[in-house]
Amino acid sequence: MNTTAPRPTVLSVAIVTETYPPEINGVAHTMRHLAEGLTARGHRVRVVRPRQRDESGATPIEIVVPGLPIPGYRGLRFGLPVYWRLRRLWRRTRPDLVYIATQGPLGHAALAAARSLGVATVTGFHTQFHQYSQHYGLGMLTRPIVATLRRFHNRSQATLVPTEALRETLTVSGFTNVHVFGRGVDIERFSPRWRDPALRRAWGCETDDLAVLYVGRIAAEKNLELACAAFEAIRTEHPSARFVLVGDGPELAQLRRSAPDYVCTGAKTGQALSAHYASGDLFLFPSETETFGNVVTEAMASGLAVIAYDDAAAHTYIDPWRNGVTVPLGERDDYLRAAREAASDRARLRRMGEAARHDAEGMSWERVLEGLEERLIEVIHRQRRSGDLSCRCGYNT
Repeated sequence: MNTTAPRPTVLSVAIVTETYPPEINGVAHTMRHLAEGLTARGHRVRVVRPRQRDESGATPIEIVVPGLPIPGYRGLRFGLPVYWRLRRLWRRTRPDLVYIATQGPLGHAALAAARSLGVATVTGFHTQFHQYSQHYGLGMLTRPIVATLRRFHNRSQATLVPTEALRETLTVSGFTNVHVFGRGVDIERFSPRWRDPALRRAWGCETDDLAVLYVGRIAAEKNLELACAAFEAIRTEHPSARFVLVGDGPELAQLRRSAPDYVCTGAKTGQALSAHYASGDLFLFPSETETFGNVVTEAMASGLAVIAYDDAAAHTYIDPWRNGVTVPLGERDDYLRAAREAASDRARLRRMGEAARHDAEGMSWERVLEGLEERLIEVIHRQRRSGDLSCRCGYNT
């Protein structure tokens, strides 16, 4: 007898996240694609998020809860643990599944509320908080943070990660039911066709000058010191090169003071972001704390060769010296050498950028979402067949 449940025509999915557009970061970006993609595929989606600074109003699919500022991260907030509100909401309009993207107070409350109601839960591992601690002088907290994250994620029925390498790492660390939820890239939004000579001139670049680009948070955990060192190594051989840093963050003011000749644009979105990507010539991304790194695939789609550590998205998509360059994780001298060598041959740099664009054209969000949809349906069916969760306790579980 076939006991497999029929595929539901429409799923009801609650997405709980402590960051969401217009906030600018990889998690917010991914959650927007998840919500819009599932909606486009005919599913009912509600997004639970904290009230943002300068809130202009929620969309019909968003449920806004109270939040507080995250110290040191201007504009970002964490949600308060509104356990009882979520429990009442989900008793009244029960979702088939709750996807929890962040592990703050709101995420913990959502996991407890969903479990207490017997609703299927999936968590996303989107941020390497345990690695961030090392960049803020808190390395002694790494093991306790990993233990806390493991307890949180293992209480859900599946944990989704963006790469196979991270799945293997978490599994070895005792995380259970870990599966890959990859990432796509919008190849229309990020494309070489948005290259803008006028923008390059505004940066101080003539036609043949090298524009070295970084896009991301201006923060210690992004290893910006190495990006700056790599640019200075490039500039010793290319004095007219310009370093353009696109993004906001706690280190931006200090960077502007210490390197006034760098072009620090602040955060960019929409068409302006597309033009900034496409108008560069070489992309530096030395972060060691990524779960994925959407900027890598966005740069590739924009026709840029990326210099990165062999980790996360770079490990998955970069074929060294064909469509970009990777070096072993943590090898600072190798990174500096790779940056100098890549910048030394403009013809090869262009060929790598063309290959990167070609490869990015196969990174479809539609394909990613199709696989995710199948995973969510599998989790829902498994929970319904079991008729129970491992624990149906309250908020203190």
